[in-house]
Amino acid sequence: MKKRIAVFASGTGSNTINIINYFSEHPSIEVSCVLSNNKSAPVLKSASDLGIISYYFDKKMIEDENGKVSEILDEIQPDIIVLAGFLWKFPSHLIQKHTNIINIHPALLPKYGGKGMYGANVHRAVLDNKEKESGITIHRVNPIYDDGTIIFQERLQITPEDTIESLQQKIHALEHEHFPKVIEQLLEENTH
Repeated sequence: MKKRIAVFASGTGSNTINIINYFSEHPSIEVSCVLSNNKSAPVLKSASDLGIISYYFDKKMIEDENGKVSEILDEIQPDIIVLAGFLWKFPSHLIQKHTNIINIHPALLPKYGGKGMYGANVHRAVLDNKEKESGITIHRVNPIYDDGTIIFQERLQITPEDTIESLQQKIHALEHEHFPKVIEQLLEENTH
């Protein structure tokens, strides 16, 4: 029986697609489904094209303890839930029920976390504060935005030439390189 990953995403889903591709030939781990709170998110079609079951849900479906999202997760029984560019706060009832939930953040937490701190907003704040470095943080999810235990961080130097776009590209490259490996490591640790 393969270990199952459920991925939540809100947008284009470059991290999600990267994770799907990384595990597509994996002997013991698979991406079981992709869920999005955005009906027109490109990630839904991309995942579907790669043969992954994709679901759209609205606020009520995720916040209701017996709603569609709970039903899907009960059916799939994921070994890990991965938030990959998922912009809503994850409901407490799901955090209590599923203890293995991780998120990726495009900065070095605890700095530049919290409500509204995603995508270009994060990179703009980092550059506005003349930071010398930024990076990625992979952390456990708890009921507070970007507050869970840090599992992994990778740093990069910011150059004077960096713009929001160039920093975003560098951060994406780090995410794509490390996120699937960290997921794999977490799932393989749980098997021994």
